[in-house]
Amino acid sequence: MVLSVFLDCGSLQSQEPDSPVDPPDPETLFAHREANRVWLSGQVNAIFQTHPVFFSKYSGRNSLGAGYQKATSRLLTVYTGFRLSESTEVIADVEEANGAALSHTLGLAGFSNFDAARNPESLSKMPYLARAMLHKIIGLGGAQIENPRNELSLFDHLPTRRIELRLGKFSPLDFFDQNTVGSDSHLQFTNWAIDANDAYDSAADSRGYTVGLLLEYHDATWALRAAEELMPKAAGGDQFVWNLTRARADNLELELHPGLFAKKTSVIRLLGYVNHANMGVYREAIEQFENGTTAVPDIRNHLWETTRKFGFGLNIEQMLWPSVVLFGRWGWNNGKTESFCFTEIDSTITGGVGMFGRKWRRPQDRTGIAIALNAISADHRTYLADGGYGFMIGDGALNYGREEIVESYYTAHLWRGLYFSPGFQRIVNPAYNQDRGPVTIPWLRLHLEL
Repeated sequence: MVLSVFLDCGSLQSQEPDSPVDPPDPETLFAHREANRVWLSGQVNAIFQTHPVFFSKYSGRNSLGAGYQKATSRLLTVYTGFRLSESTEVIADVEEANGAALSHTLGLAGFSNFDAARNPESLSKMPYLARAMLHKIIGLGGAQIENPRNELSLFDHLPTRRIELRLGKFSPLDFFDQNTVGSDSHLQFTNWAIDANDAYDSAADSRGYTVGLLLEYHDATWALRAAEELMPKAAGGDQFVWNLTRARADNLELELHPGLFAKKTSVIRLLGYVNHANMGVYREAIEQFENGTTAVPDIRNHLWETTRKFGFGLNIEQMLWPSVVLFGRWGWNNGKTESFCFTEIDSTITGGVGMFGRKWRRPQDRTGIAIALNAISADHRTYLADGGYGFMIGDGALNYGREEIVESYYTAHLWRGLYFSPGFQRIVNPAYNQDRGPVTIPWLRLHLEL
C-alpha cells in the first residue's frame, strides 16, 4: 500500500498565525461558548440559480438544458464534536441535502453550484452522516499557538510543532487544496471550478465524502500531511471499495509560506495525487466503437481492471492589502482514464481576487471575481465527439473548445448569522462544446450560521 505525503499549513487557514489574511469568523445566530469540551453549531445554505434560453445546435442525455431553467438547492448541516482530552477529540456531522440543481447536475464540467451532489436522483432525501472522525494531536515541543475553535478542531491551543492524525469519514476538500478566498461555497464563489482544483479528481462518493487516514506534521512555516483514502466502486457512485489492493487514493501536497514581499504573506501549495480504481480507458472505448463492438463509445464497457489516474496542482495566494487577496490555481491530470470522482476536467487554470469588507466598514461582507479555463485530453475529446457519455457531461457530439467561466459575487451580512449573496456566472462552451452556449447563470444565496 502506497502512503502519500501531504504538506499543508493547517486544516483551516485560520489555525496558523501567518495566514495570508485574517478572515473574520462568520457571526452566528447563537453565541458559542469558548473553552468548552463540546461543540454544537449548524448552517443552512440555500442557492437559487437560473438561466435563460441559450443557443444549442443539439443536445444529448447529459446536456445542460437549453431552455429556461431555475433550481434551488438546500444544504443543512449540524456540526458536533467532543474533546475527550487536551489531545484527542471526536467529530461527527449530520447533513440533509434537498432541492435541485440545474439539469440534475449535468451538462457543465465546472458546474455552477458547489452544493449540488452528483447523481442526485439516486440519493436518499433523508439526513446522512457526512463526517465522523477521530482527531489526535501529538505535541513535539515548541511554543503554543492560539487555535480559533471551529467545527473541525475544538482545541483552544496547539503546539507549533505537532503531529495530527485524523481517521474516519470526511471530505478531502475539508483539508486539501484549501484557499482563503476561493474554497467556501457558503460565503464566497459557487462554481466548482473556482472553489477547487477540478483536475484534482479527489476521492469521494456522490456527496463528496470518503473514508481515510490523514497524518500531518506541522511546524512554524510549513507542515506535512499524508493521506490514504477509499475510492468509489463506480464513477460518481456512493459505494466504496474497501480492498486497498484494488482501489485507493494516494495524495501529496507541499505548502510553503515564502514571504515574497515584506508584510504581505504569500502561500504556495504544490499538489500531487494517484488514484487506483476500476476506471475505464478512453482509448480502449474509442477502439471498441471504431471496430463495431459498441454502437457508441462506452467507458463502462470493460471487465474489472485496476487502472491509475495521476495529476498535479498549484494553489497560490498573495496578499495585496490586509483585506485583499489575489489567488490562482493550476491543475492537470493525465486524462487517459475516465473522470471518476469529482468532475470531467483534465486541466484547469483559475485566477481571481477576493476581498473582505473592512475597507468600507462592513467587516463581515465579502466579494470577489474569478475566471476559470477548463480543458480535457485528446482521447477524452474524441470519446465525447464520437457520442460517448461521462458521468456528468456528454452532448452526443462535440465541437471542442475550452470551457470558460467567469463568476462574481457579493455577500452582505444582514443580521447576526444571516447573510445574503447575489452572484453571476457566464459560461462559454459549456461542457467544451462550441455548438452550445454561451449561458448566463445569475444566482442568489441565503446563508444562516447557527
